[in-house]
Amino acid sequence: MPRSATVNQEMRERSRERILAAALEVFAANGYEAASISDITTAAGVSRGLVSYYFATKEQLAAELLDRWLDGIAGILTIQGTPDERLAGIIDGALMAAATTLHIQRLAISLMMLPTTHDVFARVEQAKSDRLSLVEDAIRDVFAARGAADPAVEEMLLRATLEGVTVKLAIYRETFPLEAIRRRLYAGYNLPTPTAPLPIASPAVDRLRAKP
Repeated sequence: MPRSATVNQEMRERSRERILAAALEVFAANGYEAASISDITTAAGVSRGLVSYYFATKEQLAAELLDRWLDGIAGILTIQGTPDERLAGIIDGALMAAATTLHIQRLAISLMMLPTTHDVFARVEQAKSDRLSLVEDAIRDVFAARGAADPAVEEMLLRATLEGVTVKLAIYRETFPLEAIRRRLYAGYNLPTPTAPLPIASPAVDRLRAKP
């Protein structure tokens, strides 16, 4: 019996997701520039033709993954509560994302920082400009409600701080004291002390050292 259009669509979606998951795994293991479509084909367990059907180039694969990463950032638009509660939610959301989605965080960091791949990141960011502006404005509204003299500068500083935390966490995953950093951020913004730790492992404060 021929498959229905719905079943065919579901199979196509599963294949596409399988390829994207394999691409993220390969990018994380080899780096974007060293990764090849052949590597991704092997990791996904599919034919090269199927990969090419969905994604004509490696850049398109990276762009789709970055697109989802940027959509994830937009999750802060759903945070409700007082300005303090919203700021705490933004901080916690960013720290949780950094700790639980390291593969995509590392891909984003590498693409935005390396001169040879920065244009890939810039093109995806530009395509999402309107949605990112909503995120920026939401953070600025929080700081405005808290009485900041320059909410735009505060938004940029917070994002730069959280992105710096993400970079350090990506490098020093086993030794980065995420919970202590979280509490220091709360204190720096005069937020109430968290009543419970984040639901992820966090080593005690010592020294940042990479482990092989």
